[in-house]
Amino acid sequence: QEIVSGENEEEGNGVNLMEFSDEILLHILSYVPCTDLVLNVRRTCRKLETLCLDKSLTHTVLLQRDYKVNKDKVKQLMRDIGKEIYQLNMAGCYWLPSSTIDHVTRCKNLVKLNLSGCHVTSLRLSKMLSTLQHLRSLAIDVNPGFDASQLSSECKATLSRVSELKQTLYTPSYGVVPCCTSLEKLLLYFEILDRSREGFMLSGQLMVGESNVPHYQNLRVFYARLAPGYVNQEVVRLYLAVLSDRTPENLHAFLISAPGSFAETGATKNLLDSMARNVRLDALQLPKAWINGSGLLQHLKFNNPFYFSFSRCTLSGGHLIQRVINGGKDLKSLTSLNLSGCVHCLAPESLFRKAEDDIDSSILESLVVSCCNLRHLNLSAAHHHSSESIGNHLCQLLSRLKHLLSLALPVCSITNVAAEVEKPPMASNLVPQTFGRKVRIGIQTYPRNLTDQANQKIESSVFWALMGSLRFLETLEIIGSSFSSAMPRNEPAIRNSLPPCVRAQSVGDSEVAAISQLTYLQSLTLAQLPNILTGSGLVSIGLQCQHLRTLSLANLGMMGKVVYMSALMDMLKHCKCLRDLRLEQPYFCAGAQFFQALSHCSSLQRLCIVSRSGTLQSDAVMSFMANCLEVIMCHMFMGESLTVCKTLQQSIVRSFQADRPALNVVIFPLLHEDLTEVIRDVPMRHLDEITLFKSRVAEEPPNLWW
Repeated sequence: QEIVSGENEEEGNGVNLMEFSDEILLHILSYVPCTDLVLNVRRTCRKLETLCLDKSLTHTVLLQRDYKVNKDKVKQLMRDIGKEIYQLNMAGCYWLPSSTIDHVTRCKNLVKLNLSGCHVTSLRLSKMLSTLQHLRSLAIDVNPGFDASQLSSECKATLSRVSELKQTLYTPSYGVVPCCTSLEKLLLYFEILDRSREGFMLSGQLMVGESNVPHYQNLRVFYARLAPGYVNQEVVRLYLAVLSDRTPENLHAFLISAPGSFAETGATKNLLDSMARNVRLDALQLPKAWINGSGLLQHLKFNNPFYFSFSRCTLSGGHLIQRVINGGKDLKSLTSLNLSGCVHCLAPESLFRKAEDDIDSSILESLVVSCCNLRHLNLSAAHHHSSESIGNHLCQLLSRLKHLLSLALPVCSITNVAAEVEKPPMASNLVPQTFGRKVRIGIQTYPRNLTDQANQKIESSVFWALMGSLRFLETLEIIGSSFSSAMPRNEPAIRNSLPPCVRAQSVGDSEVAAISQLTYLQSLTLAQLPNILTGSGLVSIGLQCQHLRTLSLANLGMMGKVVYMSALMDMLKHCKCLRDLRLEQPYFCAGAQFFQALSHCSSLQRLCIVSRSGTLQSDAVMSFMANCLEVIMCHMFMGESLTVCKTLQQSIVRSFQADRPALNVVIFPLLHEDLTEVIRDVPMRHLDEITLFKSRVAEEPPNLWW
């Protein structure tokens, strides 16, 4: 109605929307979800009807974040513009019934299709792909019951022309890989559990025959990400076996992300030796056991590398500079570097060094000078302690990386060394950093604005200066080097946490306030900051960082009391763009005041709270869900009884599921023995993006998939 009224000249000096040029209107309409454009906006007037069907708006249809879309809307959308769609992304649309996929057959001209997280059977996949003769890029899930023998000859013909395949495996299988004879990019996500729901141990063995041999001769990109578990390791070795026989000549990106121990075998050693002889890489990531103690990096050749990940490797700074950065030579092509968990990567050698020893600033300086175009850098999960040398602090050196968009640092690395030496121990340091009886300590009322914060900060703070120099940073993670989430992937909840690093003891409210300088910040993670007394810096962030969309807070301040609750509630009142909120804190009280403050976050879509001995008020949760109409995910793992949790979960689903098709609710006792069974039913999108805690900076190469 507002758009229609724009056709008539508004009273006063108002601007008529329809007087804008078509180019400006098309740009405005590009921010509107495609379903709204086609099913609603285009019906308002003739001009908008024409513009909404413009090729620039219908060429690519993105439904992966459209949580309001349902089967009927998809059906109507495909009927109206199916022939105009060339790229369709339905990734993570777990709530749509499998029959929805049948309507994709109307998109005869599809070139790219992403169905990751959608329910697709072998027969439906066969029927759909048989009609998509122009398809070149495909993403699907392979679930238990998948049978490649049910794929028709027309389907296999389509797959033979596919050059990009992303396949998420929930069962030991080759999936459709053997049918894709023209593969240039292969992305594999292994999410196979070691045990079935009935408790039986699964095997990673596959039926090997001539028809099941993958075709890698044209492969340029190979990526595999493994969830914890030995079955995933067994299956990925079968995929790698063909590569070890003959390494593709055009291979330029080889990446394997594997947690824990993934031992090197004779076959994988042959593969790496062949790669060292025959290919030049642009992107590399290997399991730590394949790099540690070997001279592999000395023999691998690189062309114009844009991504390196040495996560959790024992690679020393000396080896990093000599073998990867070629003694400090120009590496301007490198845009993403993951050194998470590399405890010795900023030291000349690791043989006699302790993890807590000071870093060698010359190594970091060589890294910064050589890789001056870095956009994503992860240095978390390690003790990177700077020395007292003037001008050589880690924060001072990193401030030279003016192109950084995302950064992950350990808490102990941002400490102002001079202040740490001169400052006497603070009262909060005397409070035990463990679970136990609540301790009452005197605290000052937190300042309400940024000016008061600035007056309290240390003028020589290197972290404050770093935040001031990285004005275009979009993602920031400050995580304690010894932090571990209470909710790991496939194990019971962790009951005890390790104490924070001694160097981190002084990091608190003033450092958090420094983050408010990041005007364009979109994602913030803070974990294990022990000296948070009031959380006053959070209020500054809420006021200044108006683009913040994702916020994750874990174990801030002392563990026996949520000292920052008042400041958090004030912060939330200003976070109008916040979509994802994750809180992990013992003794967290999710009560009426908290949810009332959270209701100000009008854009909030996903909420996850993890709290040992935490409590919740069911009425407050129900009221919050009723007020925040955009919320489609509510995960709470607290200290409440199973009966309370189940009753609340059922009430939320019963009250809101009809109007929110994508609604996913999990409310469960954190320390219950069946927690892992509950977790396995959470949609992978939510589990991977918010429910499970992890560092996400430089986790994957940029633009790995569209």
